Order: sequence, then C-alpha cells, then structure tokens
Amino acid sequence: MSRITLILLSIGVLFAADNPWAKVTALPNRSELRIYQKGVRDAITATLADATDERIVVVVKNKQMTIAKDDIERIDARPMEPKKKPEVTTTQTTTDPDLAPRLGAGPPMPNTSTSSGMSFGGNKPDFKTVYTKPPTAPKN
Repeated sequence: MSRITLILLSIGVLFAADNPWAKVTALPNRSELRIYQKGVRDAITATLADATDERIVVVVKNKQMTIAKDDIERIDARPMEPKKKPEVTTTQTTTDPDLAPRLGAGPPMPNTSTSSGMSFGGNKPDFKTVYTKPPTAPKN
C-alpha cells in the first residue's frame, strides 16, 4: 500500500513540476524578445510569430526564422504595455503691455504666445527572463 502511495506521489510531483517552456508558449504574438543561442555571443532581438513545444518562430528584420528549443539558452521578453493615447499639451501665455511712452508707436497691446506639444509615451520597460534552459545531466 505504501509503495502505491509513493508511486502516485512521485507521479504527481513530476506533473506538477514547472515547465519553463510553458511561459514561452504563453507569450502573445508580436512580443519583443531577446534570444540567446548556444555558441553565439550576441543575443538576437526579434518579434515573436509563433511558439510550439519544439521550436520558436520569430521575425528578425523582416525575415522569418525558426529556432529549435534545444539551440536556445535563454529568452528574455519585454512585457506588453497597454497602448497609450497621445498626450497633447497646450500652454498659452499673455504678457501685460509696456505702458512706457514711445515715439511713433501706437497704443500698447498685450502680447500672447501659444505653444503646443504631443507625446506618444515614455520609455519601454526592461526585458525580463521568461526561459532559461535547464541544466542537463552529465553523460557517463
């Protein structure tokens, strides 16, 4: 009886183990990624097109490429932010007229200046690691 309980408990632990690749497959399409591959020094900055259990499909500079899960050491993703509406700012300044008498000038008039600007959001958030390749057991 205790052996059956032990076997069922160990099976439950195996199924409950966190699958790190599940975070990658759960990412929404068009997510911005940084992919670190085996044997490549620099990371690839790409846009996610599709992710399956064996590979990831990304777009790099208008070229679609597929990278196998076994070739990936780490994936960082930039969190998606809700789209912000453009923010319009307008300032209007009125200055009082100079009442000092001047020769040949008309009556003093107030000056008004107006400036406006538009901002489309701030800085992008930092990348966060969503997948790190688990260590493999050494071969004997």
